[in-house]
Amino acid sequence: MEAVALYTFRATEGDELSFNKGDVLKITNMEDDPNWYTAELHNRKGFVPKNYINLRPHAWFAGRISRSVAESRLRQRECGAFLVRESESAPGEFSMSVSYGDHVQHFKVLQDRGGQYYVWDELFPSLNELVEFYHCNSIARERTVLLRDPEQFARRPHHGHALFDFTPQHPTQLHFLRGDVIELLDTSDPLRWRGRCHGHVGFFPPEYVQNMRTD
Repeated sequence: MEAVALYTFRATEGDELSFNKGDVLKITNMEDDPNWYTAELHNRKGFVPKNYINLRPHAWFAGRISRSVAESRLRQRECGAFLVRESESAPGEFSMSVSYGDHVQHFKVLQDRGGQYYVWDELFPSLNELVEFYHCNSIARERTVLLRDPEQFARRPHHGHALFDFTPQHPTQLHFLRGDVIELLDTSDPLRWRGRCHGHVGFFPPEYVQNMRTD
């Protein structure tokens, strides 16, 4: 996941990462400390204070889930449905799970010495750019498989009505109040939906929102 620096931060400890306002950071871990994330910038890695940055959440980033959970989410999904998850065996690294229609294929996202990401031969400075490339270019070698955003698989109405107030416990979650109308961007995951409310985008529990039928 990427994040934009809201303020300039100067490291005071050896394991912290300095950055300037406006820098785009690669966030590699958000779960080990409630106040600090691990991030990467210009091939340097370290801890950054979470209140100094603004996350750019993506519906396709699943965080730290297992290979088997990824397969269960993508099984029976159309060809091209995908998610990116943190590697089980190598913390700070990533894997991509892709539905081929009849089965789920897993790819290890590698990094070269310069910090560039790759699956095959093409190199990318960020996961976002790697994902965008494979929207238009097949990630599979033996057949054509183009990545498709989770929003394209939503089968429910496009708007929802908030049944309760929801106060986020994590920066990637969406704040809303009872009665708010929420644009539903991704309802493919039964455990968390992604939506837009008052110009903000984030995740929330489905049970807090009732579908508003448009037909």
